[in-house]
Amino acid sequence: MRAIWKGAVSFGLVSIAVKLYSATEEKDIRFHQVHRADGGRIRYKRTCSVCGEEVTYDDIAKGYDIGGGEMVILTDEDFADLPLTTSHAIDVLEFVPAEQVDPILYNKAYFLEPEGAATKPYVLLRDALTDSERVAIVKVALRQREQLATLRVREGVLLLNTMLWPDEIRKPSFGFLDDDIQVRPPELAMASSLIDSMAGDFEPDAFTDDYRAALQEVIDAKVEGREVVQPEEVEEAPAAAVDLMAALRASVERARVARGEPAEEAPAQAAAKKAPAKKAAAKKAAPRKAAKKTAAKKAGSARTPTRKTA
Repeated sequence: MRAIWKGAVSFGLVSIAVKLYSATEEKDIRFHQVHRADGGRIRYKRTCSVCGEEVTYDDIAKGYDIGGGEMVILTDEDFADLPLTTSHAIDVLEFVPAEQVDPILYNKAYFLEPEGAATKPYVLLRDALTDSERVAIVKVALRQREQLATLRVREGVLLLNTMLWPDEIRKPSFGFLDDDIQVRPPELAMASSLIDSMAGDFEPDAFTDDYRAALQEVIDAKVEGREVVQPEEVEEAPAAAVDLMAALRASVERARVARGEPAEEAPAQAAAKKAPAKKAAAKKAAPRKAAKKTAAKKAGSARTPTRKTA
């Protein structure tokens, strides 16, 4: 890995020199735009919309559109006066419980490596974060922008997670939120049963990008000049069911079968099986009751004394 930034973590009066590395990489298959006829790469030129001339990077400035076709142009001198671009410090602001940070705020992740003699204070901060079960809220300037971020420990390394600012999170505004939709308790119970039947421990390695694998197979076949092997068709999702309870019950049974568990009978089927059993038991019990009544009558006649006539 190549370091993309160098600076220091400011932890109270302690300064820890670190190098910053990108912790993630996208595995998407990238394509170039080419001419369909001869495969030549498509090139783009930077031209001015006013004079039509081609413009080099040295002659390009940043412009802010204020509307009405007017533009405010900012130069390098304007950015130089801002109070952050030259800062190479990661300032620790506070330590908070990790569960208080909403995951929607997380943006990008970076590994921090200690530099030079900063290994001991680096390990000290790492172990202190682990023992406190908290994350550090920090501010850092990356790519000419001040960003809020967190510092936490992952696999023995400090991980910097840049975050979005609160005003960058959109508010959900959908019509159904104002509707009074009532969920019946049996439906909620069946949905909870479905969640229980599909519960498990998250293992990232168990999931794969099937689309990327199939696309890579197509590319490899093109390169080798062989026929493309079509992947197996994925079962289509069922259409929206009218009976929500029936759909939930069928989903629970399918999930149990997929996990190798015996499927449970529907309540109606179980009741239908119990009814004949009750009838048979009642038939068996009828002769016993009749015999008991006869025996009781005989016992009663035997106990009654005979009257003597004068």
